[in-house]
Amino acid sequence: MLELRDVRKHYLGPNGAAIRAVDGVSLSVGAGELVALHGPSGSGKSTLLMVAAGIARPDSGTVLFDGRELASLSRADAARHRRTQLGFVFQSFRLTPGLTAIDNAALKLVAGGMTRQSARRRAAPLLDRLGIGERAEHRVGALSRGERQRVAIARALANEPRLLLADEPTGNLDSRTGAEVLALIGEICRERDVGVMLATHDPAAAAMADHAYVLRDGTLTRQAALPR
Repeated sequence: MLELRDVRKHYLGPNGAAIRAVDGVSLSVGAGELVALHGPSGSGKSTLLMVAAGIARPDSGTVLFDGRELASLSRADAARHRRTQLGFVFQSFRLTPGLTAIDNAALKLVAGGMTRQSARRRAAPLLDRLGIGERAEHRVGALSRGERQRVAIARALANEPRLLLADEPTGNLDSRTGAEVLALIGEICRERDVGVMLATHDPAAAAMADHAYVLRDGTLTRQAALPR
């Protein structure tokens, strides 16, 4: 489904030195497969997710989705691809403060043309499964960071994406709740045959993946195939 071939993305740092955020990365994510990127802050995980989503273009290399190169898409087609094929959990959540939890979870569906009522009906079961159904009508400003994290995950899954990209999806949860949420993400995505690529600091999260990669200074330094 998703294939990255020798992808590179470099930036200029404050002192003018090159930052090799992604440096020759090749990997693939299949349907129903959970792939984890494990590494410290600044290792390139978030940049790699943005490139995989087509939000950022690589300096060189190729990003393919179903064999089609994302760089070849027009701006409109790229936006449609992200809206219909992808779910993205941002580390900063990117929720709309004035809306309730359920309206935030349904927002992408409404933006795609679904009625608010229908979108809320689709989002509600996801909030229930993520343990936040009773908070559905609360505005996100009244929610804890962990609850907002769950809303962001529900929003990413509400459009029934084929690929889920998640940047530290358990970063605002305690270890027990984080393990439960990660297991639930894996369960939902395998039910729906959705590929998952997640970035994490948490070795326990990486250990739950089908394949785990250690990313350091933009480079994959180790690959391990792990049992479920």
